[in-house]
Amino acid sequence: MKRLDQLLANLGYCSRREAKAYLRAHAVTLAAAPTTPLTDPAKKVDPTAVRVDGEPLDHPDGLLLVVNKPHGLTCSHDPREAPLIYELLPERWRTRNPIVTTVGRLDKDTTGLILLTDQTELVHRLTSPKHKVPKIYHATLDRDLDPALIDLFAAGTLQLDGEKVPCAPATLRIVEPRLAELTLIEGKYHQVRRMFAAVGNHVTALHRVTFGELSLADLPPGQWRELPPDYFG
Repeated sequence: MKRLDQLLANLGYCSRREAKAYLRAHAVTLAAAPTTPLTDPAKKVDPTAVRVDGEPLDHPDGLLLVVNKPHGLTCSHDPREAPLIYELLPERWRTRNPIVTTVGRLDKDTTGLILLTDQTELVHRLTSPKHKVPKIYHATLDRDLDPALIDLFAAGTLQLDGEKVPCAPATLRIVEPRLAELTLIEGKYHQVRRMFAAVGNHVTALHRVTFGELSLADLPPGQWRELPPDYFG
Protein backbone atom coordinates (compact mmCIF):
# COMPACT_ATOMS: atom_id res chain seq x y z
CA MET A 1 0.00 0.00 0.00
CA LYS A 2 1.24 3.49 -0.84
CA ARG A 3 0.06 7.03 -0.26
CA LEU A 4 -1.87 8.20 -3.28
CA ASP A 5 0.05 11.46 -3.69
CA GLN A 6 3.40 9.66 -3.48
CA LEU A 7 2.25 7.03 -5.97
CA LEU A 8 1.07 9.57 -8.52
CA ALA A 9 4.30 11.55 -8.12
CA ASN A 10 6.52 8.49 -8.44
CA LEU A 11 4.80 7.47 -11.67
CA GLY A 12 5.06 10.94 -13.23
CA TYR A 13 1.42 12.03 -13.13
CA CYS A 14 2.07 15.10 -10.99
CA SER A 15 4.22 16.29 -8.12
CA ARG A 16 3.12 15.58 -4.55
CA ARG A 17 2.38 19.29 -4.18
CA GLU A 18 0.14 19.14 -7.23
CA ALA A 19 -1.73 16.00 -6.11
CA LYS A 20 -4.83 17.74 -4.72
CA ALA A 21 -5.34 19.72 -7.92
CA TYR A 22 -4.68 16.59 -9.99
CA LEU A 23 -7.36 14.66 -8.08
CA ARG A 24 -9.84 17.47 -8.72
CA ALA A 25 -9.03 17.56 -12.43
CA HIS A 26 -9.03 13.80 -13.08
CA ALA A 27 -11.24 10.85 -12.26
CA VAL A 28 -8.93 8.92 -9.93
CA THR A 29 -10.79 5.92 -8.56
CA LEU A 30 -10.39 2.35 -7.35
CA ALA A 31 -11.32 -0.53 -9.62
CA ALA A 32 -13.89 -1.78 -7.10
CA ALA A 33 -15.58 1.66 -6.89
CA PRO A 34 -15.30 3.26 -10.35
CA THR A 35 -17.89 5.97 -9.65
CA THR A 36 -16.35 7.15 -6.36
CA PRO A 37 -13.51 9.63 -6.93
CA LEU A 38 -10.53 9.59 -4.60
CA THR A 39 -10.04 13.03 -3.06
CA ASP A 40 -7.59 12.46 -0.19
CA PRO A 41 -3.94 12.59 -1.36
CA ALA A 42 -2.85 10.84 1.84
CA LYS A 43 -5.08 7.78 1.33
CA LYS A 44 -3.20 4.46 1.25
CA VAL A 45 -3.98 2.50 -1.90
CA ASP A 46 -2.99 -0.64 -3.77
CA PRO A 47 -1.30 0.57 -6.98
CA THR A 48 -2.84 -2.25 -9.02
CA ALA A 49 -6.34 -1.12 -8.02
CA VAL A 50 -6.01 2.56 -8.93
CA ARG A 51 -7.57 3.90 -12.12
CA VAL A 52 -6.90 7.32 -13.67
CA ASP A 53 -9.63 8.44 -16.04
CA GLY A 54 -10.67 4.80 -16.26
CA GLU A 55 -7.20 3.45 -17.09
CA PRO A 56 -4.83 1.42 -14.88
CA LEU A 57 -1.73 3.20 -13.63
CA ASP A 58 1.15 3.49 -16.08
CA HIS A 59 3.67 0.71 -15.29
CA PRO A 60 3.32 0.76 -11.49
CA ASP A 61 5.77 -2.14 -11.17
CA GLY A 62 8.56 -0.31 -13.01
CA LEU A 63 9.89 0.23 -16.52
CA LEU A 64 12.42 -1.88 -18.39
CA LEU A 65 13.00 -1.04 -22.05
CA VAL A 66 15.23 -2.26 -24.87
CA VAL A 67 16.03 0.82 -26.96
CA ASN A 68 17.70 1.04 -30.36
CA LYS A 69 19.76 4.18 -29.75
CA PRO A 70 20.19 6.37 -32.84
CA HIS A 71 23.37 8.23 -33.67
CA GLY A 72 23.73 11.66 -32.07
CA LEU A 73 21.88 11.13 -28.78
CA THR A 74 23.66 11.25 -25.43
CA CYS A 75 23.00 8.96 -22.45
CA SER A 76 22.85 11.87 -20.02
CA HIS A 77 20.26 13.75 -17.97
CA ASP A 78 22.16 17.02 -18.42
CA PRO A 79 20.16 19.28 -20.79
CA ARG A 80 23.42 20.94 -21.84
CA GLU A 81 24.31 17.67 -23.59
CA ALA A 82 21.08 17.54 -25.62
CA PRO A 83 19.73 15.86 -27.64
CA LEU A 84 19.25 13.18 -24.97
CA ILE A 85 18.14 9.59 -25.34
CA TYR A 86 15.36 10.24 -22.82
CA GLU A 87 13.68 12.59 -25.28
CA LEU A 88 12.57 9.46 -27.13
CA LEU A 89 10.27 8.55 -24.23
CA PRO A 90 6.79 9.81 -23.31
CA GLU A 91 6.89 12.87 -21.08
CA ARG A 92 5.35 11.05 -18.12
CA TRP A 93 8.13 8.45 -18.13
CA ARG A 94 10.72 11.23 -18.02
CA THR A 95 9.34 12.53 -14.70
CA ARG A 96 9.14 9.21 -12.84
CA ASN A 97 10.86 8.79 -9.50
CA PRO A 98 13.19 6.90 -9.36
CA ILE A 99 14.22 8.48 -12.64
CA VAL A 100 14.50 6.40 -15.80
CA THR A 101 18.16 5.93 -16.65
CA THR A 102 20.36 3.90 -18.97
CA VAL A 103 22.08 0.69 -17.93
CA GLY A 104 25.61 1.79 -18.71
CA ARG A 105 26.17 4.23 -21.54
CA LEU A 106 26.72 4.39 -25.27
CA ASP A 107 28.56 7.48 -26.44
CA LYS A 108 26.97 10.02 -28.75
CA ASP A 109 28.44 8.46 -31.88
CA THR A 110 27.57 4.86 -30.95
CA THR A 111 24.27 3.29 -31.98
CA GLY A 112 22.40 0.17 -30.99
CA LEU A 113 21.04 -1.72 -28.03
CA ILE A 114 20.79 -0.07 -24.65
CA LEU A 115 18.53 -0.76 -21.68
CA LEU A 116 16.55 1.94 -19.90
CA THR A 117 14.95 1.38 -16.51
CA ASP A 118 13.77 3.09 -13.35
CA GLN A 119 14.96 0.16 -11.22
CA THR A 120 18.04 1.52 -9.48
CA GLU A 121 19.12 -1.82 -8.02
CA LEU A 122 18.98 -3.42 -11.46
CA VAL A 123 21.23 -0.72 -12.93
CA HIS A 124 23.84 -1.36 -10.24
CA ARG A 125 23.61 -5.13 -10.67
CA LEU A 126 23.91 -5.17 -14.46
CA THR A 127 26.78 -2.67 -14.52
CA SER A 128 28.74 -4.33 -11.75
CA PRO A 129 32.09 -5.78 -12.89
CA LYS A 130 31.06 -8.99 -11.12
CA HIS A 131 28.07 -9.52 -13.39
CA LYS A 132 30.06 -9.94 -16.63
CA VAL A 133 27.22 -9.47 -19.12
CA PRO A 134 28.52 -10.33 -22.62
CA LYS A 135 27.94 -7.53 -25.11
CA ILE A 136 28.50 -7.78 -28.87
CA TYR A 137 29.54 -4.77 -30.94
CA HIS A 138 30.02 -4.25 -34.67
CA ALA A 139 32.90 -1.86 -35.32
CA THR A 140 33.77 -0.32 -38.67
CA LEU A 141 37.47 0.55 -38.93
CA ASP A 142 39.39 3.00 -41.12
CA ARG A 143 41.95 0.36 -42.20
CA ASP A 144 42.07 -3.37 -42.71
CA LEU A 145 42.08 -5.53 -39.61
CA ASP A 146 45.18 -7.54 -38.71
CA PRO A 147 44.21 -11.20 -38.00
CA ALA A 148 46.79 -11.19 -35.21
CA LEU A 149 44.35 -9.06 -33.20
CA ILE A 150 42.14 -12.11 -32.64
CA ASP A 151 44.76 -13.71 -30.39
CA LEU A 152 45.83 -10.40 -28.85
CA PHE A 153 42.30 -9.46 -27.77
CA ALA A 154 41.66 -13.01 -26.50
CA ALA A 155 44.82 -13.04 -24.38
CA GLY A 156 43.58 -10.51 -21.83
CA THR A 157 46.87 -8.62 -21.95
CA LEU A 158 45.90 -5.51 -23.91
CA GLN A 159 46.65 -2.44 -21.81
CA LEU A 160 44.67 0.72 -22.50
CA ASP A 161 46.18 4.14 -21.97
CA GLY A 162 45.51 5.32 -18.44
CA GLU A 163 44.33 1.90 -17.21
CA LYS A 164 46.20 -0.08 -14.54
CA VAL A 165 44.44 -3.39 -15.30
CA PRO A 166 44.53 -4.97 -18.77
CA CYS A 167 41.31 -5.59 -20.67
CA ALA A 168 39.58 -8.86 -19.89
CA PRO A 169 39.78 -11.44 -22.69
CA ALA A 170 37.54 -10.44 -25.62
CA THR A 171 36.37 -12.37 -28.67
CA LEU A 172 37.14 -10.76 -32.03
CA ARG A 173 35.68 -11.99 -35.30
CA ILE A 174 36.71 -10.33 -38.56
CA VAL A 175 33.52 -10.10 -40.61
CA GLU A 176 35.02 -8.09 -43.47
CA PRO A 177 38.46 -6.52 -43.90
CA ARG A 178 37.26 -3.38 -42.09
CA LEU A 179 34.31 -4.74 -40.09
CA ALA A 180 34.84 -6.44 -36.74
CA GLU A 181 32.50 -8.19 -34.34
CA LEU A 182 33.77 -7.83 -30.80
CA THR A 183 32.34 -9.53 -27.70
CA LEU A 184 33.19 -7.95 -24.33
CA ILE A 185 32.32 -8.91 -20.77
CA GLU A 186 33.30 -5.57 -19.24
CA GLY A 187 32.55 -1.94 -19.93
CA LYS A 188 35.51 0.38 -19.58
CA TYR A 189 35.09 3.96 -20.76
CA HIS A 190 34.93 4.01 -24.59
CA GLN A 191 36.46 0.56 -24.46
CA VAL A 192 35.91 -0.65 -28.03
CA ARG A 193 37.27 2.53 -29.56
CA ARG A 194 40.25 2.55 -27.19
CA MET A 195 41.09 -1.11 -27.83
CA PHE A 196 41.37 -0.54 -31.55
CA ALA A 197 43.17 2.77 -31.04
CA ALA A 198 45.73 0.93 -28.91
CA VAL A 199 46.66 -1.19 -31.94
CA GLY A 200 46.78 1.72 -34.37
CA ASN A 201 43.29 1.45 -35.87
CA HIS A 202 40.39 3.90 -35.70
CA VAL A 203 36.70 3.11 -35.25
CA THR A 204 34.59 5.11 -37.70
CA ALA A 205 31.24 3.57 -36.69
CA LEU A 206 30.16 1.51 -33.70
CA HIS A 207 26.92 -0.39 -33.12
CA ARG A 208 25.95 -2.55 -30.13
CA VAL A 209 24.14 -5.65 -31.33
CA THR A 210 23.37 -7.55 -28.13
CA PHE A 211 23.30 -7.22 -24.35
CA GLY A 212 23.41 -10.66 -22.76
CA GLU A 213 20.72 -12.70 -24.48
CA LEU A 214 18.88 -9.61 -25.69
CA SER A 215 19.08 -8.43 -29.30
CA LEU A 216 17.43 -5.64 -31.26
CA ALA A 217 15.88 -8.02 -33.81
CA ASP A 218 13.93 -5.73 -36.18
CA LEU A 219 13.57 -2.82 -33.74
CA PRO A 220 13.99 0.44 -35.72
CA PRO A 221 16.35 3.20 -34.53
CA GLY A 222 14.71 5.48 -32.00
CA GLN A 223 12.15 2.87 -30.96
CA TRP A 224 11.87 0.64 -27.91
CA ARG A 225 10.21 -2.54 -26.79
CA GLU A 226 9.16 -3.30 -23.25
CA LEU A 227 10.43 -6.14 -21.11
CA PRO A 228 8.80 -7.43 -17.92
CA PRO A 229 10.25 -5.46 -15.01
CA ASP A 230 11.43 -8.74 -13.47
CA TYR A 231 13.07 -9.98 -16.70
CA PHE A 232 16.47 -10.30 -15.00
CA GLY A 233 14.97 -11.83 -11.86
